[in-house]
Amino acid sequence: MLGLHMGVLPASPFATLPDTEMWLQRINRASVVANVQAGLLPRELACRIREALDAMQQQAQDDPSYVRSDLYIQFEPKLLALCGKQASVLHVGRSSQDILATANAGMNRERILLFVDVLLSLLEALLRLAKREKNTIVPAYTNGVQAQPTLYSHYLLAHFQVFGRDLERLKACYERFSQCPMGSGVCNGSGWPLPTERMAQLLGFKTSAENAFDAGQCQGNDFPLEITQVLTAVMLHVNQFLADFMVQYAQARPWILYASQNGVYISSAMPQKRNPGLINDCRRDAGLVISAAQSAVLRMQNLPLGMPDVRDTQTLLTLFSDAATVVQTLTGILEAIQVDAARALEELNHEWTCTQELADTLTREGNLDFRRAHHFASTFVTWARHQGKTPENVTYEDLAAHWQQWVTTQEGLPSMFPLSTEMVRQALDPRRILEARQTRGSASLALIDDQLYTAWNRYEHWESWQEAQEVAQQMTWTTLEESLHDL
Repeated sequence: MLGLHMGVLPASPFATLPDTEMWLQRINRASVVANVQAGLLPRELACRIREALDAMQQQAQDDPSYVRSDLYIQFEPKLLALCGKQASVLHVGRSSQDILATANAGMNRERILLFVDVLLSLLEALLRLAKREKNTIVPAYTNGVQAQPTLYSHYLLAHFQVFGRDLERLKACYERFSQCPMGSGVCNGSGWPLPTERMAQLLGFKTSAENAFDAGQCQGNDFPLEITQVLTAVMLHVNQFLADFMVQYAQARPWILYASQNGVYISSAMPQKRNPGLINDCRRDAGLVISAAQSAVLRMQNLPLGMPDVRDTQTLLTLFSDAATVVQTLTGILEAIQVDAARALEELNHEWTCTQELADTLTREGNLDFRRAHHFASTFVTWARHQGKTPENVTYEDLAAHWQQWVTTQEGLPSMFPLSTEMVRQALDPRRILEARQTRGSASLALIDDQLYTAWNRYEHWESWQEAQEVAQQMTWTTLEESLHDL
C-alpha cells in the first residue's frame, strides 16, 4: 500500500468492486441457467440451488461474521449444506481451476474498466488545462536545455497522446482477455457437454476459450504480466510529467506554478522554503507501483506452466488501487497548475531560443545553404553570450557587424548582411515563429484549435467505449438474474 501523502489520499474506487465470493456466485448462477437450458440439470433441482445461492448471498450481505470465500472448495460446502449433496451435479465437468480462472479474469476485466475511468479523468484535466492555456507561449526543452518556443497547450496535448496510448493498451488488454475459461476443466476440457458459449455470454465474456490448457494454466499468468507492464508505463509517464514540472518549480522565478497550498509545506529550518510535498509523494508513489509491478516478472521467471504464483488476486487489486491513487493525485495537481505567460515569454527572450528561425530565414530569404546559415547563427550566439547580449538588447547592427567579419571566411556570399531589420525582428519573435508553423501537428496558433477538437473527440470516443462496457456489464447481470428467476 502507498505511504501517507502530504494531502488527503483519494478514496480508492476499487474498494467496492465484486470480490471472488461475488464471482463464485455469478459463475454458479450462470452454470444453473446454462445447464438447465442445455438439459443437463433438472429444473426442480436448479430451483433449489438458486434458492440456496440467494440465501448465501443474503447472508453475506447481512451477517458480519460471514466468511467470504476465496476458493471454490470453500464456497461449495456452504452451498451443499443448504440444498443437499444432489446439487453437486452442478460441478460435473467443472474444476476449481476453470472456476477460479474465470473469477480472476472477470475481476481483472472489471478493474481495467475502473482504471480506464480514472485515466479518463486525467485526460480530461489535461484537455481543460490545454484549452485554458491555448495561446500561452512557453519555452520547450530538449536534452534538458531550452530549445524552441512552443505553446503550453501543445505540450499538454503531447501528454494527452502519451496517456492516450496507455488507455489504448488498457482497452486492448480488456478485449484480449475476453475469453471465458469455463468449461476448460483442469486443463484439457470436459467430456460433459457443457454449454460454454452460453456460459461466456451469461458472464459477460465475448467468447469461450479457444484452448483449454491456455485458459486454465497460461492465460491467468499472462494477464498479470501484461497489465503490470501497462501500469508501469502509466507510472513512468506520470513521473515524466512531474520531472518536467520540477525543473520549473526549482527556479527562483518559475513560469509554471503549483497554485495550491494543499501538499506544500514550509521547511522546519528555512523560512523561505516551500517544499512540494504532494508532488514528491506522487513521484515516490509512482515509483512504489513500478517496483511492485516488477514482482510479476520476477515471480514468472522459471515458473512451470500451471503454477499459480503470479495470479494472486489481492496483489493485483492492491496494484490497481495504488496506481489509480497516483493518477488521481496527478489529476489534482493538473487542476492546480497556473502558468505565468509573461514570465514564460521573458524566459524565452532572455535566451537565444529562436535562433533556428534565424538560420531558417537566412536560408529562405537570404539564399544561403542551410549548413552555412546554421553556422553563422551559431557563431553569432556564441559571440552574443560572451557580450551579455540577448534577443531583447541585441541590435541589427550587431548582426550586420558579425556577418561582415564572418563572411570573410566564406566564399560566394555577399559582404552585406542579407536580411532586413524586419526579417530579423520576425525571426526572433516567438509569437511570429508559432504563427508561421504550418505542418500537421505543429505548435501553431492557427492549428491548435483543430488539435484540441481532435483530442476532445478522441476523449469522447474513449469515454463512450468505457460507458458502453459498463452498461453491457450491468445488462449482463440483469439478464443473468432474470434468466435464473425465470426457471
